[in-house]
Amino acid sequence: MDSMEKGAATSVSNPRGRPSRGRPPKLQRNSRGGQGRGVEKPPHMAALILARGGSKGIPLKNIKHLAGVPLIGWVLRAALDSGVFQSVWVSTDHDEIENVAKQFGAQVHRRSSEVSKDSSTSLDAIVEFLNFHNEVDIVGNIQATSPCLHPADLQKVAEMIREEGYDSVFSVVRRHQFRWSEIQKGVREVTEPLNLNPAKRPRRQDWDGELYENGSFYFAKRHLIEMGYLQGGKMAYYEMRAEYSVDIDVDIDWPIAEQRVLRYGYFGKEKFKEIKLLVCSIDGCLTNGHIYVSGDQKEIISYDVKDAIGISLLKKSGIEVRLISERACSKQTLSSLKLDCKMEVNVPDKLAVVDEWRKEMGLCWKEVAYLGNEVSDEECLKKVGLSAAPADACSTAQKAVGYICKCNGGRGALREFAEHIFLLMEKVVNSCQK
Repeated sequence: MDSMEKGAATSVSNPRGRPSRGRPPKLQRNSRGGQGRGVEKPPHMAALILARGGSKGIPLKNIKHLAGVPLIGWVLRAALDSGVFQSVWVSTDHDEIENVAKQFGAQVHRRSSEVSKDSSTSLDAIVEFLNFHNEVDIVGNIQATSPCLHPADLQKVAEMIREEGYDSVFSVVRRHQFRWSEIQKGVREVTEPLNLNPAKRPRRQDWDGELYENGSFYFAKRHLIEMGYLQGGKMAYYEMRAEYSVDIDVDIDWPIAEQRVLRYGYFGKEKFKEIKLLVCSIDGCLTNGHIYVSGDQKEIISYDVKDAIGISLLKKSGIEVRLISERACSKQTLSSLKLDCKMEVNVPDKLAVVDEWRKEMGLCWKEVAYLGNEVSDEECLKKVGLSAAPADACSTAQKAVGYICKCNGGRGALREFAEHIFLLMEKVVNSCQK
């Protein structure tokens, strides 16, 4: 297998977690997860992402935007697109996290305060979830802070459990790191090698390295969890590729994680096509939406030079840039910006105009990108191949896009979206060369 290796064990010497608390009476279940007699059903495999509202490090980290997408959205997208789960759940105690989870298509289990404490374990929350869901036979506990997870990894793990009979499977990554004992004053004054002979230090290519849990996921059958284990029984590991093994909790800070996700993250089932046209809403995207009126009743607007540079870079890369507004803005004022872009103003139906532009250029919708910030942009944002909204866009626009900028409208959002397009187009080129 090109993306992983697997290993197995038949027992566990140091299981994680502790035995579950008392559970309500269970329904009668057949050996494959059905209730009562009748047609044998396949075991119900549920993805479960634990996303507590409290975070000591970054407030509401689970829905903080990473590369324009809520952090939890990356793993939800992978879980839903894998097609191996009968249900995908988010266990949370917070309203905002619940809203984001539902927006991505997940179901929500509102966890109790009892399992939402700083001292609560993952096992506590999983047991509570199972108490309310007798239909679930296998839990795939996926960590929200692993944004480079891909559906293919989940598909292979599901096969290991369903077809190869493993009771539990967890993710690991291979690392080539030499370990040394810790120096403790009064106990151990010198350090000693733990996994190497200093006199014969191996070259990296001559050493297989060691396997470490990376925390991306833990799959376990119900009976193990009921005994207080997340790992046990006929047990296996799943080795993830190092570039996909990203844990924001411990490994890297946010800016570096964003670059890693843009390069190695999973962006959905649809394959990207090369963008040929970018349409930008004028008010609130190109500008900050503020209009100043001079003494002689002329409109005065402002824009960010960074956005003008972004337009220039897009054009140099062969991407047409066009501007649109539902307001009857002054074309003379816009022309004075010297952006050299075709524009339409006083547009009651933006989708119709963009569709006309698309047909005129002989493009499919996947070759069009759109930056919008208002309710009037919603249809366009949902239709195009790449969509984005400034950080201060209305909630309707933000819910419709694939990328939410860090910058506000008229304050660098267009340049930021241009950079995002360039990164994604690099992925298109690389995939074509393989």
